[in-house]
Amino acid sequence: MTTQSIKEAVKEKYGQAALRVQTGADHGCCGASAEFESCCDPITVNLYDTEQARHIPDAALQASLGCGNPTALAQLNAGEIVLDLGSGGGIDVLLSARRVGPTGKAYGLDMTDEMLALARDNQRKAGVENVEFLKGEIENIPLPDNSVDVIISNCVINLSTDKDQVLREAFRVLNPGGRFAVSDVVVHGEVPPEVRESVLLWVGCIAGALQDTEYSAKLAAAGFEAIEIEPTRMYKAEDARAFLTAKGLDVDALASQVDGKFMSAFIRATKPQANR
Repeated sequence: MTTQSIKEAVKEKYGQAALRVQTGADHGCCGASAEFESCCDPITVNLYDTEQARHIPDAALQASLGCGNPTALAQLNAGEIVLDLGSGGGIDVLLSARRVGPTGKAYGLDMTDEMLALARDNQRKAGVENVEFLKGEIENIPLPDNSVDVIISNCVINLSTDKDQVLREAFRVLNPGGRFAVSDVVVHGEVPPEVRESVLLWVGCIAGALQDTEYSAKLAAAGFEAIEIEPTRMYKAEDARAFLTAKGLDVDALASQVDGKFMSAFIRATKPQANR
């Protein structure tokens, strides 16, 4: 797939997911494109606890297609400005806005009109005022330099075809000392190309996940320091038996090449303080 066709497929997937939530239809992830089907369970389930779910509209929870819960792991302080890259239905933005309080602010950035409409509706239902949803792409963030304190994201950076540009943009908009704290899908160790391709279509909805060492290297190249990658959920071949079998793969034979190598991870990094 070309860069443009991948982008259009991602927009279609998330747009259809938003429309399913808004119309009350089945809200399983992924759209009509065969390369983006059947990729959610168990990746997107049970990411938010009961207490968090109590504070957000059900539609925001239903529209979540993430692989982690960055708001549970990121340090957020009162008065800070938070940016969520690929904010979808707004669940992580709304949770962040509550944590930074009325003196802080949470931005959500998304390129999909349907998700932006759903997110703004969820904001209205939640009665949260210190939130703003922006239309744009994560490779070209529509905010000025040195304007946010924390960047979060939930299984979106792996969907970009230009991750270096995403990380450069994240570095640009962060204040000196600002924190990068995202959930994403990563690969640990060597995996045969044909296995990687098939499994990542399930795990990440697209075979775009980086190796953990490559992710760290790209963050460092963008200027970040204090880089940490913490596994939060390991995926096993058995979790995707139906999907992988449908792709003509022998799940039992794959297990030794898959188990423990594909994971959701919490990725932390810091923009250095100025004038050090």
